[in-house]
Amino acid sequence: MTKKQTTLLITLIGSIAALGPFTIDMYLPGFPDIAKYYHTDEKQVAYTLTSFFIGISIGQLIYGPLLDRFGRKQPLLIGLSLYLVASLICVFAPNLFTLIFMRFIQALGGSVGMVAGSSIIRDIFETKDVAKMLSSVILVMGAAPIIAPSLGSYLIHHFGWKMIFVFLTIVSALIITGIYFFLNVGRGADESIILKLPNIFRNYWHTLQKREFLLYSISGSIAMAILFAYISTIPFILMSIYGVSQTTFGWLFGLNAFGFILGSQINRLALLRFQLKPLTIGVALFCAIISLTFLILAFSIQIPLFLFSVLIFFILFSLGIVNPNATALSLDKISENVGLATALNGSLRMGIAAFVSGLAGSLYNGTVFPLLIMMFVLSCLALLSLLFA
Repeated sequence: MTKKQTTLLITLIGSIAALGPFTIDMYLPGFPDIAKYYHTDEKQVAYTLTSFFIGISIGQLIYGPLLDRFGRKQPLLIGLSLYLVASLICVFAPNLFTLIFMRFIQALGGSVGMVAGSSIIRDIFETKDVAKMLSSVILVMGAAPIIAPSLGSYLIHHFGWKMIFVFLTIVSALIITGIYFFLNVGRGADESIILKLPNIFRNYWHTLQKREFLLYSISGSIAMAILFAYISTIPFILMSIYGVSQTTFGWLFGLNAFGFILGSQINRLALLRFQLKPLTIGVALFCAIISLTFLILAFSIQIPLFLFSVLIFFILFSLGIVNPNATALSLDKISENVGLATALNGSLRMGIAAFVSGLAGSLYNGTVFPLLIMMFVLSCLALLSLLFA
C-alpha cells in the first residue's frame, strides 16, 4: 500500500473505532441530567453504560464469523446501520429501561467496527506492524475521549442530553457513507466457510485452547477493564468528591485521555528499539507500581485534585501501550479465522470490562478507594497474564 492509501485506511478505521469512545464519553457529563429526567439516581443511569459494554461483547462474537464469511465491508455497513437506528430511538426513549435497552442495541450494531478494524489491519500487515498500525488507529480514535466530554458538556448545556444521540446519529451516517465509497481493502467473502452454529462454536473453542492467544487476550482484557473501571466511576469522583463543574470535568477527562493517546504514540517509537513482549511486560509493571503508589497515598493523605489527575494520567499512559501490544501478541499466531479470533479477543475485553464497570459502579461509596483498589489488583493480574503467556 502507498503512504496515502495507508493514511486514508488508518483515518477511516480510526473513525470507525472512535465511534465507540464517542458513544461512551459524550454522555458521561449528562448522568445527572438523565437521572433527573427519568426521576431516578445516577447509579441506575450507570446501567446504560453496563448494557453498552455487554452489547459490544456479544456483538463481536456475532460479527467475527460474519466478517470471515462475507468479507469486511458488508457486515460493517449492516452493523453501523443498526447503530444509527438505535441512536435515533435513544432520542425518543420514554423511560430509562428503553434507553438501557437501546444502548445495548446501539452497541450490538457498533461493535462490528471494533472487529472489522483490527481484522483489516491483521489482513494487510505483519505482527510488529500490526502493533504500530493499531497505535496509529488509537491516535485517530484517541481524539474522541479528548473532544467527547467537552462536546457533550456543550451540547447538554445548550440543547439538553438528547442532542448527544442526535449528534451520534449524524456521525454514524457520515461514517457509513465513507465506508461505502472508500473502504476497498481487507479480506473478501469466503464461500467455503459454513455458518452453522456447531462449526462456529467449534472454531471459537479451538481458538480459546491456544494458550498464548488466551493469556495475551486476558492481559489486554484486564488492561481494558482498568480503563472502564475509571470511566464508569470518574464522573462521580470528579463531580461529587472534588466538586468540579460539567465543563471542568470535560477538560480533565480529556486531559487524562491524552495520556492514553500519548502512550500509544510513544509505543510506535519504542517498538523501533524494543521487542514487543518485553516492552509490554515492562510497561505493565510500571502500571502496577503507579497503582500501588496511588493506593498508598490515598490511605496516607487526602489526595489533591492535581495529584489525582497526574497519577491517573500515568496509568492511562501505560494502558495506551499495553492495550495495542496485547492485541498484536494475541493475534500473532492466528493464520485462519482471523475475524473470529479478533471477535473473541474483543468480546473477552468487553465482557470483562462490562463486569468490572458494573462492579466499580456498585462498589462506589463516595470515596476513591474502590477504584484505586481495583486498579491495583487488575494491573497485577494483567502483568501476571503477560508473564505466563
